[in-house]
Amino acid sequence: MIVTHISLSPFGGVYYEIANGFQNGLFGGYGIDVFTLVVFGIGTVAYAYVQWRTRQGRIAYQQTVETMPIFITKLLVMGAIIMWLGWQFASHRGLPNVLVLVLALFVIYTVVSQRSVFGRHIYAIGGNLNAAQLSGVRVRRVNFWIFVNMGVLASVAGVVYSSRMNAAQPGAGNMFELDAIAACFIGGASTTGGIGRVGGAMIGGLLMAVISNIMSLLGLPMQLQSVVKGIVLLLAVAFDLWNRRRAEATA
Repeated sequence: MIVTHISLSPFGGVYYEIANGFQNGLFGGYGIDVFTLVVFGIGTVAYAYVQWRTRQGRIAYQQTVETMPIFITKLLVMGAIIMWLGWQFASHRGLPNVLVLVLALFVIYTVVSQRSVFGRHIYAIGGNLNAAQLSGVRVRRVNFWIFVNMGVLASVAGVVYSSRMNAAQPGAGNMFELDAIAACFIGGASTTGGIGRVGGAMIGGLLMAVISNIMSLLGLPMQLQSVVKGIVLLLAVAFDLWNRRRAEATA
């Protein structure tokens, strides 16, 4: 029906709750959702653990690290910010289903990209294709599963977007690729490949969403919004090229 240019709406029910529902009351609580606080508490502990492991790794390789008081202060400040955000969710309507999905994807893809052989192969192919091939990386197989993975993520995005809008339209998602590419470059991904992290891409996506929201509130036409996003993308690419050339000159 979508292919024949027919819009589907409304959905309602469970499908509507995917992007519009909240996880509230699983552990009880009187006006304050305990489950939300537990999730953010676990996130705070996980953040502190990762930072501690990173610090210990740098010490083991005799790299310079901040002093212990500064390190502890940084953990306390970040922990306070995370728990404050959790308190805001807990005192409102609980944890949004979309946020649960985003957190799950963040954890899964961070582990895959940083802690798995497949993730290392992806970085190797992006950094130097010829070297990856000579090192025994099965480039065609890795590329195939990368495209499969992107298809899965696109389907997840389509489900969330149609659930949020409570409608499915043939033109939904047009020009989203511009936002996605700009988010990756803003988040630290390199134009030449081999560099970038999941967290950086998500931060870049958040920044692009804020820019789009501001332009929508200002009432700018869609054509002008696309121009602004294109300029942001060009600036991100230009900064990446400038930074890379400076690094090569320094080396």
